Amino acid sequence: MSRIGKKPVTAPGGVTISVGKDNVVTVKGPKGELKQAIDRDIAVEIKDGNIIFNRPTDQIRHRALHGLYRSLVSNMVKGVTDGFERKLELIGVGFKAANQGNVLDLALGYSHNIIFEVPKELKVATAQEKGQNPIITLEGIDKQLIGQVAAKLRSLRKPEPYKGKGVRYVGEVVRKKAGKAAGK
Repeated sequence: MSRIGKKPVTAPGGVTISVGKDNVVTVKGPKGELKQAIDRDIAVEIKDGNIIFNRPTDQIRHRALHGLYRSLVSNMVKGVTDGFERKLELIGVGFKAANQGNVLDLALGYSHNIIFEVPKELKVATAQEKGQNPIITLEGIDKQLIGQVAAKLRSLRKPEPYKGKGVRYVGEVVRKKAGKAAGK
């Protein structure tokens, strides 16, 4: 039995969970509503405000899906109650970030600025304090979407291994290489 899959997901107060036809789980909470289609082999039942996931066999596929869907629904419950946040920092001389609504304007050392449109489900904020690196903050209820957008922003200028310049997550450690002077 999957250790993650067999743990029930507890719904806090103010969160309603329903399983519709075609095994679609809907989670409604104070911050919004999320839906997730569950594989037809995984049985979903709601007992006393807890969501329990059961699998029919011990096949590798069923074992993998068991823990996956439990984690996805758990993240949905956390998202509609607390929400998720991801911060990125821009490290480099002249690197800037500004936003108007959900449109980011990034100066990342290229010959042109990069205009990036963030999905409307997310809130984006930029902060630029004197002496500090610019910080981009993404907030929303969908953990998957925040991770995908943050990864896309990071891919615009990945941290390079010699000086560490680029876009990175706050708290991310970039391993630096020795330059060519170390070879002599």
